[in-house]
Amino acid sequence: MASAEAFTFSGGIVEPGETANVRYTISETYLGEPVRVPVTIVNGEEPGPSIFLSAASHGDELNGIEIVREVAHEWAHDDLRGTIVCLPVLNVPAFIAQQRYLPIYDRDLNRSFPGDPESTSAKRMAHTLFTNFIEPCDLGLDFHTSTRGRSNMLHVRADMENPEVARLAKAFASNVIIAGSGPGGSLREEASAVGTPTITVEMGEAHRFQRVLIDQALEGVESVFADYGLREESSVNWPGWRTVIESGEKTWLRADVGGLVEMHFSRGDLVEQGEPICTITNPFKTDTTEVRAPFTGLIVGVLENPVVFPGNPLCHVVDLDEQTRRAYEQSQR
Repeated sequence: MASAEAFTFSGGIVEPGETANVRYTISETYLGEPVRVPVTIVNGEEPGPSIFLSAASHGDELNGIEIVREVAHEWAHDDLRGTIVCLPVLNVPAFIAQQRYLPIYDRDLNRSFPGDPESTSAKRMAHTLFTNFIEPCDLGLDFHTSTRGRSNMLHVRADMENPEVARLAKAFASNVIIAGSGPGGSLREEASAVGTPTITVEMGEAHRFQRVLIDQALEGVESVFADYGLREESSVNWPGWRTVIESGEKTWLRADVGGLVEMHFSRGDLVEQGEPICTITNPFKTDTTEVRAPFTGLIVGVLENPVVFPGNPLCHVVDLDEQTRRAYEQSQR
């Protein structure tokens, strides 16, 4: 029987049965002081796969931080088979500033992977993170929320044409999987390209902890651990119903007029074709525009900040086939 192996990174090693909490230097400030990312590595005594859990590559997306911290520091790991690499705050400068992008020329860290040690500051940071903690792993979960002013129901984004990524997406056991390769430079796309199957888990909104969504995501993590044998006593979840959404089966509805928005539905709600999803009015309520559902579907993402310019997104709707719709309705009873 194979024995467990040490997890190594530049400047450190974590032996089987050990846990290490590290503040790892990935850059420097204008004053020459280190920019350090918190990393927890839990290496089980028994052999098994290695998985990274990452969050806050956009610094204002906080739900994932609590998910990663709870797995690292509140779960019991006595029966762990393999290695967990926990990266709760990838984008430390943006997290400190409580903004989405790096406060260094507003670079998007999640468009900078796998990085380049001789390029921009964002790509240098990405390179250090990628080579030490992402690429060495066998699979990965990258946690995100919607951007400011919008909120997502919990769902997975994954390249379902990659069999290993598809297995991981299904193991997470969310109701909705949005299929497609990630944008170039995104963590999930670039990690999967080098042989570390990775999915994005989307949930909630920026600038807050949302306990219900955090707990749902933790159930998904536990299901993944069970599917890949990291925790022997855990069981793989079945979400009750599941839909895999291809590119032609979803749409963002956008405002054609500016004004104040009254949403009539929330994330996770089912809307019927032709039903008014929201109403946009001017300050005097003399002009009213109804925005109606173009098809019967599920609202995956929704506006929370109730003001729009023409062209601003209002909600993200995905199509449901008849069988999935019946299963959804049954789950709501």
